[in-house]
Amino acid sequence: MKRFALILAGVLAAIAVFNASWRVSPPDDPTILLIAHRGVHQTFDRQDLENDTCTAERIHAPEHAFLENTIASMAAAFEAGADIVELDVHPTTDGQLAVFHDWTLDCRTEGRGETRGHSMAELRALDIGYGYTSDGSTFPFRGQGVGQMPELTEVLTQFPDQKFLINFKSREAREGDMLAALVAGQPQWRDAVWGAYGGDEPTYEAAASLDGLNVWSRRGLIDCLTQYAALGWTGYVPAACTNTKVMVPINLAGWLWGWPNLFLERMHNAGSQVILLGPYGSGDPGTAGIDDLDTLAQVPPTFSGYVWTNRIEVIGPARTKAATE
Repeated sequence: MKRFALILAGVLAAIAVFNASWRVSPPDDPTILLIAHRGVHQTFDRQDLENDTCTAERIHAPEHAFLENTIASMAAAFEAGADIVELDVHPTTDGQLAVFHDWTLDCRTEGRGETRGHSMAELRALDIGYGYTSDGSTFPFRGQGVGQMPELTEVLTQFPDQKFLINFKSREAREGDMLAALVAGQPQWRDAVWGAYGGDEPTYEAAASLDGLNVWSRRGLIDCLTQYAALGWTGYVPAACTNTKVMVPINLAGWLWGWPNLFLERMHNAGSQVILLGPYGSGDPGTAGIDDLDTLAQVPPTFSGYVWTNRIEVIGPARTKAATE
């Protein structure tokens, strides 16, 4: 029994050394790129979120006047230091791509029904600030959002030299074709369309036509992390982790074999980069962000990759300050 224990201890020690982060030298100039989720927007209580939760009805007391997915919110995000702005799209009945988060209009606007069941003219006439409230009785943005829902071509025209991550809200492949056709008609926008995610069908339909588009799937992310957690101690990198972006909740990162330096090198060698998310368990795991300075401080100083944030107005200036110190 003692001999077995010694052998086991030796094996475990060898595995630990083989997967030690210090085996890989950190990059000379680690670079953090910031993805601003929905631009500068009204944040909300993330506890007990469901798919149909109206987040506009649970916003925090407003600290600014920006509303998500608007031209103004995107401009503010880039001004604050965003490298990429994430936005949401829906096809309209007249063949355009409206930039709006919700599947239905009932939560944020005075409108009713599915977003995709309306023309762009109908959507533009709505007040997208209508439903926001932090106390259930006052509506500080009501009347201020009329005409503020943009169409994707407006966004790309306004910011041709910036980068965007497109979130498809459905699983309709035609939306990927619509995005590809839009870029084919205006090839100067190709670099602005940095990536796409959401429904697998439109995401991979767009990737088939737009060479070099950064894409990933929710199922692929789960497969990547679970398989790596099980087998990564051997140095094995699952196929699901190759040639993609790997989204990692920051509170789970320390459980990944070789985190941070060795893990990042393994992903790099597999053609992938890492996007750090906020803590798993703090609401929707797909959109929890690194949103405050305490969480930002948990990002290893050697980390090189992307950081996902819902508070670019906080995290962007903090990154700039750290880079100058």
